[in-house]
Amino acid sequence: MRICLLLLLLASIALAQEAPPAASKSPATSGDSAQLIIPAGTRVPLELKQAISTKNAKEGDAVYARTTFPVVQNERIIIPAGTYVQGRISRVQRGGRVKGRAEILIHFTTLIYPSGYTVMLPGAVENVPGAERTSVKDSEGTIQEDGQTGKKVGTAASTAATGAAIGAVTSGGLKGAGIGAGVGGAVGTAIAMLTRGNDVRMEPGTTLEMVIQRDVPLDSSRIPRPRT
Repeated sequence: MRICLLLLLLASIALAQEAPPAASKSPATSGDSAQLIIPAGTRVPLELKQAISTKNAKEGDAVYARTTFPVVQNERIIIPAGTYVQGRISRVQRGGRVKGRAEILIHFTTLIYPSGYTVMLPGAVENVPGAERTSVKDSEGTIQEDGQTGKKVGTAASTAATGAAIGAVTSGGLKGAGIGAGVGGAVGTAIAMLTRGNDVRMEPGTTLEMVIQRDVPLDSSRIPRPRT
Protein backbone atom coordinates (compact mmCIF):
# COMPACT_ATOMS: atom_id res chain seq x y z
CA MET A 1 0.00 0.00 0.00
CA ARG A 2 2.77 2.39 0.92
CA ILE A 3 4.56 1.51 -2.30
CA CYS A 4 1.46 2.41 -4.35
CA LEU A 5 1.11 5.77 -2.62
CA LEU A 6 4.77 6.49 -3.20
CA LEU A 7 4.45 5.69 -6.90
CA LEU A 8 1.40 7.98 -7.25
CA LEU A 9 3.26 10.84 -5.54
CA LEU A 10 6.27 10.43 -7.82
CA ALA A 11 4.00 10.38 -10.90
CA SER A 12 2.27 13.61 -9.80
CA ILE A 13 5.61 15.37 -9.31
CA ALA A 14 6.79 14.28 -12.76
CA LEU A 15 3.63 15.55 -14.47
CA ALA A 16 3.89 18.93 -12.71
CA GLN A 17 7.46 19.37 -13.90
CA GLU A 18 6.52 18.55 -17.52
CA ALA A 19 3.56 20.96 -17.68
CA PRO A 20 4.41 24.17 -19.61
CA PRO A 21 4.32 27.40 -17.63
CA ALA A 22 1.21 29.55 -18.04
CA ALA A 23 1.66 32.26 -20.69
CA SER A 24 1.89 35.66 -19.08
CA LYS A 25 0.25 38.63 -20.75
CA SER A 26 2.90 41.08 -21.82
CA PRO A 27 1.99 44.69 -21.15
CA ALA A 28 1.39 46.94 -24.16
CA THR A 29 4.43 48.75 -25.31
CA SER A 30 4.66 52.35 -24.27
CA GLY A 31 4.76 53.41 -27.90
CA ASP A 32 1.33 51.89 -28.59
CA SER A 33 -0.45 52.90 -25.38
CA ALA A 34 1.06 56.32 -24.73
CA GLN A 35 -1.11 59.27 -25.59
CA LEU A 36 0.35 61.68 -28.11
CA ILE A 37 0.16 65.40 -27.43
CA ILE A 38 0.35 68.40 -29.76
CA PRO A 39 2.01 70.85 -27.35
CA ALA A 40 0.73 74.36 -26.83
CA GLY A 41 2.79 76.78 -28.90
CA THR A 42 3.25 74.37 -31.84
CA ARG A 43 3.31 76.29 -35.11
CA VAL A 44 1.62 74.74 -38.13
CA PRO A 45 2.07 76.13 -41.68
CA LEU A 46 -1.18 76.42 -43.63
CA GLU A 47 -2.52 77.55 -46.96
CA LEU A 48 -6.02 78.95 -47.43
CA LYS A 49 -8.47 77.08 -49.63
CA GLN A 50 -10.74 80.07 -50.24
CA ALA A 51 -10.48 83.85 -50.60
CA ILE A 52 -11.19 85.98 -47.52
CA SER A 53 -11.78 89.73 -47.55
CA THR A 54 -13.02 92.21 -44.97
CA LYS A 55 -15.16 93.69 -47.76
CA ASN A 56 -17.66 90.83 -47.73
CA ALA A 57 -16.70 88.48 -44.86
CA LYS A 58 -19.12 88.10 -41.97
CA GLU A 59 -18.74 86.95 -38.40
CA GLY A 60 -19.33 83.21 -38.24
CA ASP A 61 -18.22 82.48 -41.81
CA ALA A 62 -16.30 79.21 -42.19
CA VAL A 63 -12.59 79.19 -43.00
CA TYR A 64 -10.92 76.27 -44.78
CA ALA A 65 -7.19 75.61 -44.95
CA ARG A 66 -4.71 72.75 -45.31
CA THR A 67 -1.33 72.03 -43.74
CA THR A 68 1.63 72.36 -46.09
CA PHE A 69 4.39 70.70 -44.03
CA PRO A 70 4.35 67.84 -41.49
CA VAL A 71 4.69 68.46 -37.76
CA VAL A 72 7.03 65.90 -36.17
CA GLN A 73 7.41 64.88 -32.53
CA ASN A 74 9.93 62.27 -31.33
CA GLU A 75 10.56 61.11 -34.91
CA ARG A 76 6.83 60.56 -35.48
CA ILE A 77 4.60 62.69 -37.68
CA ILE A 78 1.71 63.90 -35.54
CA ILE A 79 0.22 66.28 -38.13
CA PRO A 80 0.90 65.16 -41.71
CA ALA A 81 1.04 67.54 -44.65
CA GLY A 82 -2.35 67.69 -46.35
CA THR A 83 -4.34 67.64 -43.10
CA TYR A 84 -7.42 69.82 -43.40
CA VAL A 85 -7.98 72.63 -40.93
CA GLN A 86 -11.34 74.27 -40.34
CA GLY A 87 -12.06 77.50 -38.51
CA ARG A 88 -14.39 80.47 -38.40
CA ILE A 89 -14.27 84.24 -38.59
CA SER A 90 -14.78 85.73 -35.15
CA ARG A 91 -14.61 89.44 -35.95
CA VAL A 92 -14.53 91.67 -39.05
CA GLN A 93 -13.88 95.41 -39.28
CA ARG A 94 -13.59 97.37 -42.51
CA GLY A 95 -11.18 100.27 -42.86
CA GLY A 96 -12.59 103.63 -41.80
CA ARG A 97 -12.79 106.76 -43.94
CA VAL A 98 -11.14 109.00 -41.36
CA LYS A 99 -9.41 106.51 -39.07
CA GLY A 100 -9.40 102.81 -38.25
CA ARG A 101 -7.77 100.03 -40.21
CA ALA A 102 -9.40 96.94 -41.66
CA GLU A 103 -9.11 93.93 -39.33
CA ILE A 104 -10.19 90.31 -39.30
CA LEU A 105 -9.92 87.70 -36.53
CA ILE A 106 -9.85 83.99 -37.37
CA HIS A 107 -10.01 81.10 -34.91
CA PHE A 108 -9.16 77.57 -36.04
CA THR A 109 -11.22 74.83 -34.41
CA THR A 110 -10.75 71.45 -36.13
CA LEU A 111 -8.06 69.19 -37.59
CA ILE A 112 -9.26 66.56 -40.10
CA TYR A 113 -6.63 63.91 -40.85
CA PRO A 114 -6.47 62.17 -44.25
CA SER A 115 -7.91 59.05 -42.55
CA GLY A 116 -10.95 61.03 -41.38
CA TYR A 117 -9.78 61.19 -37.76
CA THR A 118 -11.04 64.53 -36.40
CA VAL A 119 -9.55 66.51 -33.52
CA MET A 120 -10.91 69.66 -31.88
CA LEU A 121 -8.36 72.33 -31.10
CA PRO A 122 -7.89 76.00 -30.28
CA GLY A 123 -5.72 77.61 -32.94
CA ALA A 124 -4.92 81.23 -33.79
CA VAL A 125 -3.10 83.03 -36.59
CA GLU A 126 0.53 83.63 -35.67
CA ASN A 127 1.81 85.09 -38.93
CA VAL A 128 0.62 85.88 -42.47
CA PRO A 129 3.74 85.63 -44.63
CA GLY A 130 1.69 85.14 -47.79
CA ALA A 131 -0.49 88.25 -47.50
CA GLU A 132 0.73 91.65 -48.69
CA ARG A 133 0.36 94.85 -46.66
CA THR A 134 -0.98 93.01 -43.63
CA SER A 135 0.38 92.07 -40.23
CA VAL A 136 -0.76 90.29 -37.06
CA LYS A 137 -1.84 92.90 -34.55
CA ASP A 138 -1.96 91.00 -31.25
CA SER A 139 -1.56 87.65 -29.48
CA GLU A 140 -5.18 86.81 -30.29
CA GLY A 141 -4.23 86.64 -33.98
CA THR A 142 -6.03 89.69 -35.39
CA ILE A 143 -4.93 90.33 -38.98
CA GLN A 144 -4.68 94.05 -39.70
CA GLU A 145 -4.23 96.06 -42.87
CA ASP A 146 -1.00 98.07 -42.67
CA GLY A 147 -2.73 101.42 -43.27
CA GLN A 148 -2.59 104.05 -46.00
CA THR A 149 -2.05 107.32 -44.13
CA GLY A 150 0.87 108.19 -46.37
CA LYS A 151 -1.20 107.54 -49.47
CA LYS A 152 -3.98 109.85 -48.26
CA VAL A 153 -1.49 112.59 -47.41
CA GLY A 154 -0.01 112.17 -50.87
CA THR A 155 -3.45 112.55 -52.43
CA ALA A 156 -4.05 115.83 -50.61
CA ALA A 157 -0.59 117.16 -51.49
CA SER A 158 -0.89 116.16 -55.13
CA THR A 159 -4.28 117.84 -55.44
CA ALA A 160 -2.94 120.97 -53.77
CA ALA A 161 -0.03 121.14 -56.22
CA THR A 162 -2.39 120.73 -59.16
CA GLY A 163 -4.63 123.49 -57.79
CA ALA A 164 -1.63 125.79 -57.40
CA ALA A 165 -0.60 125.28 -60.99
CA ILE A 166 -4.11 125.92 -62.26
CA GLY A 167 -4.46 129.02 -60.05
CA ALA A 168 -1.18 130.46 -61.31
CA VAL A 169 -2.27 130.05 -64.94
CA THR A 170 -5.83 131.35 -64.56
CA SER A 171 -5.31 134.14 -62.01
CA GLY A 172 -1.66 134.87 -62.55
CA GLY A 173 1.23 135.20 -60.12
CA LEU A 174 1.79 133.93 -56.63
CA LYS A 175 -1.60 135.07 -55.41
CA GLY A 176 -3.40 132.89 -57.92
CA ALA A 177 -1.10 129.99 -57.10
CA GLY A 178 -1.85 130.38 -53.39
CA ILE A 179 -5.58 130.44 -53.93
CA GLY A 180 -5.36 127.44 -56.22
CA ALA A 181 -3.24 125.53 -53.75
CA GLY A 182 -5.72 126.20 -50.94
CA VAL A 183 -8.68 125.06 -52.99
CA GLY A 184 -6.81 122.05 -54.32
CA GLY A 185 -5.63 121.08 -50.85
CA ALA A 186 -9.17 121.29 -49.48
CA VAL A 187 -10.50 119.15 -52.31
CA GLY A 188 -7.69 116.63 -51.86
CA THR A 189 -8.33 116.39 -48.13
CA ALA A 190 -12.03 115.85 -48.74
CA ILE A 191 -11.29 113.09 -51.27
CA ALA A 192 -8.91 111.40 -48.85
CA MET A 193 -11.42 111.56 -46.00
CA LEU A 194 -14.21 110.14 -48.16
CA THR A 195 -12.04 107.22 -49.31
CA ARG A 196 -12.40 104.08 -47.21
CA GLY A 197 -9.20 102.37 -46.08
CA ASN A 198 -7.93 99.27 -47.86
CA ASP A 199 -9.49 95.92 -47.03
CA VAL A 200 -7.62 92.91 -45.74
CA ARG A 201 -7.72 90.42 -48.62
CA MET A 202 -6.22 86.94 -48.76
CA GLU A 203 -6.46 84.88 -51.93
CA PRO A 204 -6.72 81.07 -52.14
CA GLY A 205 -3.25 79.64 -51.53
CA THR A 206 -2.23 82.44 -49.17
CA THR A 207 0.19 81.02 -46.60
CA LEU A 208 -0.55 81.44 -42.89
CA GLU A 209 1.04 80.16 -39.71
CA MET A 210 -1.30 78.73 -37.08
CA VAL A 211 -0.25 78.40 -33.43
CA ILE A 212 -1.84 75.79 -31.14
CA GLN A 213 -3.07 77.63 -28.03
CA ARG A 214 -3.20 74.71 -25.56
CA ASP A 215 -2.10 71.07 -25.42
CA VAL A 216 -4.18 68.87 -27.73
CA PRO A 217 -4.31 65.11 -26.92
CA LEU A 218 -4.31 62.63 -29.81
CA ASP A 219 -5.36 58.99 -29.98
CA SER A 220 -2.06 57.33 -30.87
CA SER A 221 -3.86 54.38 -32.48
CA ARG A 222 -5.32 56.80 -35.06
CA ILE A 223 -1.95 58.31 -35.98
CA PRO A 224 0.03 56.18 -38.48
CA ARG A 225 3.34 54.88 -37.14
CA PRO A 226 6.50 55.37 -39.21
CA ARG A 227 7.39 52.50 -41.51
CA THR A 228 10.38 50.42 -40.40
